[in-house]
Amino acid sequence: MKSSFFSSSVYLEKDTSWLESLNNCSDPYINEAVENNKKLFINNKDFGFVHHSNSLTNDGNFLKFMEFISKRSYSILDEQGYDLKDYSLAVRELWVQEFSKFGGGYHNIHVHWNGHISGFYFLKCSDKTSFPLFHDPRPGKMMIQLPEKNESLITDASEKIHLKPKPGDFVFFNSYLGHEFEIDHGIEPFRFIHFNIQAVPKQLINNDIKRI
Repeated sequence: MKSSFFSSSVYLEKDTSWLESLNNCSDPYINEAVENNKKLFINNKDFGFVHHSNSLTNDGNFLKFMEFISKRSYSILDEQGYDLKDYSLAVRELWVQEFSKFGGGYHNIHVHWNGHISGFYFLKCSDKTSFPLFHDPRPGKMMIQLPEKNESLITDASEKIHLKPKPGDFVFFNSYLGHEFEIDHGIEPFRFIHFNIQAVPKQLINNDIKRI
């Protein structure tokens, strides 16, 4: 009998109903980011750039989206066995980004500090664009990693896995899970919203309200 312990879960779901409105609301932010980066372009080309918006958390157009990802994150943490009765979830970070039209955009492996659930909502992508890779978060295993027999299969030996998203795909995961984005070749548009959710003690929130 095999038992698996200390696993890391990635939650996938599709909801295309957000696509049109969020793309429209994101357009001004991406246009602004492109304009801000133009002074760094070489030969008027944005090769290698990731156009990253400012925070979207104060934009009312994204309020319902933030409510949705907060509720979904709560249900995930609750399902995982965490006791949240003394916590409220807050969208700590929310931004949209688009990779270069001329290719070369990517993200190195990283985690999001002081968060509990992170995720993506893919607005523009295809089988020709970049995609996320997730890395095994266990440092002990990393130290003694052996070669994999077949890296195309997901096994107990897997060091990393990748997803191939489509527009309208949500991805939720625990924020400690290291992730990166493969180099994009600029063949088709690649845009997504990234978010980080934090469980904040209710006592801290109440104390802040009293001080105000």
